[in-house]
Amino acid sequence: MDITEMIRQHFENEAKEFDGIILKLIPNYMEMIGALVLSIPHDRKSAIRVMDLGCGTGTVAKLVKDTFPNARIDCLDLSEKMLQMAQTKLNDCSDVTYNVGDFYSHNFSGTYDVIVSSLALHHLVTDDDKRMFYGKIYDTLSVGGVFYNADVVLGSSEYLQQVYLGKWKEFMGRSVSQDDVENIWMVKYKQEDSPSILARQLKWLEDIGFKGVDVVWKYFNYGVYGGQK
Repeated sequence: MDITEMIRQHFENEAKEFDGIILKLIPNYMEMIGALVLSIPHDRKSAIRVMDLGCGTGTVAKLVKDTFPNARIDCLDLSEKMLQMAQTKLNDCSDVTYNVGDFYSHNFSGTYDVIVSSLALHHLVTDDDKRMFYGKIYDTLSVGGVFYNADVVLGSSEYLQQVYLGKWKEFMGRSVSQDDVENIWMVKYKQEDSPSILARQLKWLEDIGFKGVDVVWKYFNYGVYGGQK
């Protein structure tokens, strides 16, 4: 089974419980995605075109829509069940489309004013994959458009990375058993996730041409970062 299929099955199996699980596993999740949406530099009444990459159950898309009610949002995810849940969550929202697909093969249609992603792009396996995809995002943005990513990252040294993992395990241990932390969630992390060093990613964004590249929010191995075309 290839990595994409493994990830798709993982999310299909967990879709119904995903919203509850994520609050137990991701430190300060709502604050993190709040920082992501707060970074969008548009008037609240603007009819901005937004892409949510790896939309999951639609939590970020819903927050974008609540903040920018005239936004037109395209949601992309590997899992049909996740998209079904997103559709339910955004049932009262107009101008939202739902697309099943993965980042590697997705062909963007037109340009976007905003591209956001939450807890998804670390599934791009290699640094080269991520760097190339960031370039694809840049090419898809309108002039002045922004890209912000809320994701798991690596520390710049092995020591810091171990500190990050320790703090993450400490957070998860408040809600799930230590056995589950080590034998379920850390195993999934090692099998399915391919995070990259944050400082390295900021450099890639600048090299691609993004301006105002910054880290908006960070908690050890989780961060919100991006820039403007």
